Amino acid sequence: MHPSEQTGGRASHSAAISIRGVSKSFDLKGRPVAALDSISIDVADGEFVALLGPSGCGKSTLLRLMAALEEPSSGIIEIENRPAAELARSHRLGVAFQDHALLPWLSISDNVALPFRLAGLAVDHARVNELLSLVGLSEFAEARPKQLSGGMRQRASIARALALKPDVLLLDEPFGALDAVTRRHLNGELQRIWQQNSITTVLVTHSVDEALYLADRIVVLSGRPGRILRVVDVPFGRPRTREMTRSAEFHHLCDDLTDALRGLAEEVRAA
Repeated sequence: MHPSEQTGGRASHSAAISIRGVSKSFDLKGRPVAALDSISIDVADGEFVALLGPSGCGKSTLLRLMAALEEPSSGIIEIENRPAAELARSHRLGVAFQDHALLPWLSISDNVALPFRLAGLAVDHARVNELLSLVGLSEFAEARPKQLSGGMRQRASIARALALKPDVLLLDEPFGALDAVTRRHLNGELQRIWQQNSITTVLVTHSVDEALYLADRIVVLSGRPGRILRVVDVPFGRPRTREMTRSAEFHHLCDDLTDALRGLAEEVRAA
């Protein structure tokens, strides 16, 4: 294996995210279960990295470690040369999950403004309005979440994650529960939002198409315990178009990664 594949590649002292030798185990009825084993990744400032792998490989666990929602069993995670927990406490991390987690009793505008209140800051209404415009929800500012479609709720969730202008955006299957057409549309919207904000982003996804369409690099994890098996530099320029997804090169890479994931899934079932 090439050294860059062992470490996630692009090692740099100025990496926005630096993960070194991280392992994570959970206690399951009195016995330890390893979720991640010796993960080392560097993510450059402004880079978009996708984490890809079979179900149960630890992708979401790794994202939760970056968000300081869990602590590693061993190893170190630093963001901007500081512990991830320190960035989380200073509200410099934006996080959005598959479950949008919007508060049903608040309007969309108030949901997007929530990070200001949780941080003890005065609400920047101009920023809230700017984000609602960015995600195409200005007309729905006073609507309740139940009045919006699933895709619109996810856009509101991403707007909320961007409210405090975080240094890093962490996305855990944000469109995983949506239908294929809506998901494809929101991939385009996310690319546009990312390009306008130039924010370091890590995306967990099961979708090879989504990873190839959005990411600068794709990190492929093995079945549990998750280890880095492969790192793919995505060769397509930006902005990416739907025509690009119909190219022979895109389909070749998609087939290659899909075959790799299929093989990993079969290994997991046989274990």
